[in-house]
Amino acid sequence: DHVSFAYKQEDGEVLHDVNLDIRPGTVTALVGPSGSGKSTIAKLIAGFWDVTGGSVALGGVDLRKIPLEQLNRQIAYVSQDNYLFDRTVRDNIRMGRLNATDAEVEAVARAAGCDDFIRQLDQGYDTICGGGEKQRISIARAMLKDVPIVILDEATASIDPENEAVIQQAISRLTKGKTLIVIAHRLGTVADADNIVVVEGGRIAAQGKQEE
Repeated sequence: DHVSFAYKQEDGEVLHDVNLDIRPGTVTALVGPSGSGKSTIAKLIAGFWDVTGGSVALGGVDLRKIPLEQLNRQIAYVSQDNYLFDRTVRDNIRMGRLNATDAEVEAVARAAGCDDFIRQLDQGYDTICGGGEKQRISIARAMLKDVPIVILDEATASIDPENEAVIQQAISRLTKGKTLIVIAHRLGTVADADNIVVVEGGRIAAQGKQEE
């Protein structure tokens, strides 16, 4: 609601008077050139930073009034540079829900299309994570977390084409019945969104379904 944002006051605002209404259970796509403010909007929704002006509310409650732990139980954030901890693959997936059993971790890995490649690693699920398959592991982690709001920030940007179909299937399983906010460079990947939001120069330039 009338959101403005600056990373540092002296650098000036990167978002200006942004208004956006996201209904539960819908798909909202943020599109626009690099640097337009798409990721900043997504990160403000996730509560990574506080707005400089205006407000972001979840279920009518200002995010600044929601304890971080409670907010974290509502939102999963998957980005192209998702962080993997220097621990086993199993532990990295389990970060989504710390009390998950080994069987639940492996089931979600199968659903995210990662079970095959994990089993080919030297020590399978007990292999210490490298950087190669961050996307799939972070999607599996988000699936295990099983929260109502999923934000995908360029989640398929660095994936080679042969893996992209697998990832897209995993994403549709991850997001079924959820409120989904997706950031993409390619319009084709968001054609079916309930609302496509065009971001330019830190402002919302247009929004609506693809036909509109």
